[in-house]
Amino acid sequence: MTNITFANPSYLWFLLIIPLLVLFYILRQRKTTPSLTYSNVQQLRDMQGSARLFLRHILFAFRMIVISLLVIIMARPQSTDYWEDVSTEGIDIILAMDISSSMLARDFKPDRLEAAKNVATEFISGRPYDRMGLVIFSGESFTQCPLTTDHAVMINLMREMQSGMIEDGTAIGLGLATAVNRIKDSEAKSKVIILLTDGVNNRGEIAPVTAAEIARTLGVRVYTIGVGSRGIAPYPVQTVAGIRYRNMQVEIDEEVLKEIADMTGGKYFRATDNQSLNEIYREIDTLEKSKINVQEFSRKKEEYIPIAIILTALLILEIFLRYTVLRKFI
Repeated sequence: MTNITFANPSYLWFLLIIPLLVLFYILRQRKTTPSLTYSNVQQLRDMQGSARLFLRHILFAFRMIVISLLVIIMARPQSTDYWEDVSTEGIDIILAMDISSSMLARDFKPDRLEAAKNVATEFISGRPYDRMGLVIFSGESFTQCPLTTDHAVMINLMREMQSGMIEDGTAIGLGLATAVNRIKDSEAKSKVIILLTDGVNNRGEIAPVTAAEIARTLGVRVYTIGVGSRGIAPYPVQTVAGIRYRNMQVEIDEEVLKEIADMTGGKYFRATDNQSLNEIYREIDTLEKSKINVQEFSRKKEEYIPIAIILTALLILEIFLRYTVLRKFI
């Protein structure tokens, strides 16, 4: 953002002289106007109507503009660019998201995975000063986006993720372990993992509680979110005729998710629809607020040169008119 300021604003008071000079000029013109008697005043009227005679007042107008610009130059106009250098105590956040086929269940709109992606995108956009990363898991896990402050890149990578990218299944322990591995070297004062899943751990070499113990040892806090309505939900099922949806019992290992959260100092949440999922992310956002120290810097640039150029041009024009076109009217 650019603002115009003055290094010596007190000089601007001299602009009050301009109205006084104008008043003095008007009074002097009245006093110096000759009183003549003519038997025929038509010639005088023609003379008074002459454009060249009227233009003699332009010399005075130019002189007033020149004085005004000179005062402004003395006040030293400066353009000031402001920007912020933001330093934070720092929160690094890894989103560990389940992309197994069950995340395509339609108890959320349009489905669990898309709902989770939409809410997570809003969460990322609302925390511009935090480093964030993305780990995805189903039967396997990998890092979709390492810790970064380039949230636009992370959001794009999140939008690209879809069920079926890796082997199907629900490896909660492996997904959490991958997230812990990504954040363990962080120097942030607060290291957080938000783990979202809709099922029960059934794959992977690492048990969820084992991964939680590693997280606790490294000072990583884990918030866990169980996604799925209570009772039954329409799940996608592969048939001869293609994908069909069948109502099946929702099974989420809430005990394990609660244990992970309790062990690491986090909290467990249950999302049963889009609204509750949105509210959960808002609560986590409130619980994990960055402490930001903002320092304001500015860069000043002298802006008198364009004004000086205009002043010089007007001064040259006044001199030219005074001694050429308007000489006989002075």
